[in-house]
Amino acid sequence: MTAELEKTERTSISRHAERGSYDREAAYAILDEGMIAHVGLDAGSGVMVIPMTYARLGDDLILHGAVASRWLSSFKEGRPVSVCVTLLDGLVLAQSAFSHSMNYRSVVVFGDARLIEDDEQKQAAFKALLEQLVPGRWEDSRQPDRKETDATTVLALPIKEASVKVRSGPPQDAAKDLELPYWTGVIPLELTAGEAIPDPAMKDERAVPEYVSTFSVKR
Repeated sequence: MTAELEKTERTSISRHAERGSYDREAAYAILDEGMIAHVGLDAGSGVMVIPMTYARLGDDLILHGAVASRWLSSFKEGRPVSVCVTLLDGLVLAQSAFSHSMNYRSVVVFGDARLIEDDEQKQAAFKALLEQLVPGRWEDSRQPDRKETDATTVLALPIKEASVKVRSGPPQDAAKDLELPYWTGVIPLELTAGEAIPDPAMKDERAVPEYVSTFSVKR
């Protein structure tokens, strides 16, 4: 894959173009930190958007769901989708209500998602999906058996036609508002992990794994 993402009519950023880029490494950093993607596709009766867990496996985004899902069953020959991942970094408070904003990092990917049917590739996808959420957990859990594998649809979407958009820094008030008396600034936001809660169904007391006790969203 090239260092630059593919710029097309769909990925061209018109509003605040200065915040956009097509840098592949920047996109991968955002995707690797995120956990939830919003996946959009034409469902026939209208556009449908579904929040899903995902993973990045090399130059592909991996999505998955139940075989029984009607929309997932239609990807045999590939099907166009869009995927958006957004990280919220702060609330931006300006002098005027109109100039309030958010600091964020986002990636939008377009392309044709295809089914992964090869058993070895499917296992690699399952591992990537779990490691995206909790690095270190795959080797410390029972891995999917044949029944579970057959009951799951796995999709791969090439990270090719995509764009990055980032907003950071303080408010950007109009010059006429700079002398107003209101407090302005940024409220930083960060997703953090609390203390792990043991499952009451565990048969005995077990030590908390290090990857749990030291878990951080920041990768």
